[in-house]
Amino acid sequence: MPAPDLETIVSLAKRRGFVFPSAEIYGGFANTYDYGPLGVELKRNIREAWWKSMVRDRDDVVGIDAALITNPNVWVASGHVANFTDPLVDCRKCQMRFRLDHLEEGAYGEVRRNAAGQVVCPNDGGELTEPRMFNMMFKTQVGPVADETAVAYLPPETAQGMFVNFENVVTSMRRKLPFGIAQARTSFRNEITPGKFIFRTLEFEQMEMEFFCKPGTDLEWYRYWVDERLRWYTEVVGIDPSRLRLREHAKEELSHYSAGTTDIEYLFPWGWGELEGVADRTDYDLKAHSAQSGHPISYFDEESGEHLVPYVVEPAAGLSRTLAVVLLDVYTEEPDEKGDSRVVLKFRPNIAPIKVAVLPLSKNEKLRPLARRVYDLVRPKWMTQYDETQSIGRRYRRQDEIGTPFCVTVDFDSLEDDAVTIRERDSQEQLRVPIGGLVAALNERLDC
Repeated sequence: MPAPDLETIVSLAKRRGFVFPSAEIYGGFANTYDYGPLGVELKRNIREAWWKSMVRDRDDVVGIDAALITNPNVWVASGHVANFTDPLVDCRKCQMRFRLDHLEEGAYGEVRRNAAGQVVCPNDGGELTEPRMFNMMFKTQVGPVADETAVAYLPPETAQGMFVNFENVVTSMRRKLPFGIAQARTSFRNEITPGKFIFRTLEFEQMEMEFFCKPGTDLEWYRYWVDERLRWYTEVVGIDPSRLRLREHAKEELSHYSAGTTDIEYLFPWGWGELEGVADRTDYDLKAHSAQSGHPISYFDEESGEHLVPYVVEPAAGLSRTLAVVLLDVYTEEPDEKGDSRVVLKFRPNIAPIKVAVLPLSKNEKLRPLARRVYDLVRPKWMTQYDETQSIGRRYRRQDEIGTPFCVTVDFDSLEDDAVTIRERDSQEQLRVPIGGLVAALNERLDC
């Protein structure tokens, strides 16, 4: 089944409480979004699935949570102050502003050109100004006096806190190469974006890991992490493999720190786009911070008896972007048992925002006490909803549309046999189980 159009997902996301336009009552704000009750659960579940795979299930990766605002010399050393720039152009006719590279890539729709072959405004064909470079970092100030000594930056990426804490982690956790440091947190980029929902926004969450290894072993680890991260999307998150591909960067595309980068791309409604990048950052960052800080960063290799500067392989994923991909990928329209159409979000149970819904057959005072007892039995273990309004069929459809894997129905027979019916989302099959065995039956099926 092809991915749905973006408008369908945007509408569903707002209607069902996944993602809202930020400050909508004020007309919104450029490329910013708020995550609703189901959106925050979905984000948390994706983040925890990543953390489990990258940290908890491994013995060679540890976590960290570095400060968002830090010494500005960190961004000088990383190259962001000098190099984190993009070409900006304006349309002379409509005054709209664009990133030139996005225009040339077709991010705003079909690329339009004038008779001389120059790219023109995608809205009205107007002539564009000469490109000028702008730095995408958000500036702020620390303290009450706004001068150059107070300048700081909101982080445009997640990596640098892991580099500057390399020695702290080695010493405190007694780590030996190879090992990784992981963290998930918010980053900020002052970008001119093409407005494709949460694909590219001013603030976004990243999930990154820096894997430190001996020089000469980096290529092996680079290939390993490309394969491992692709496997995570298909086997853990459940993304359709036919909508994923690997694209290795050409030499002229590589970032200033990279000896090799491979993107894991997803087939979005507008074409292929980056989901995650895996980069061989060599020893660029540790050497840059050594030079900028005057504090040499190295690792003592007990086997050789020498100090060395590790190489680094970085898998860097976008949490917000992964959430968008998951919504696109799980969206399904199919006939129900009566031949009518139903919308289903086929989340894997491990990332579904709501795992179980408890539904009394009707809004009846006789059913409510038992239904609430079942609800209280289930909700300490899984995120659970209780719903007793409208017909049972409408409530099933509502749960299908938010991706709830299992509904538990309490009916009038339940008052006699102390049993309930489990209804499975995808197959719509139903199974009668005693209330005393409900948690075990759900646990077997949810396995999360």
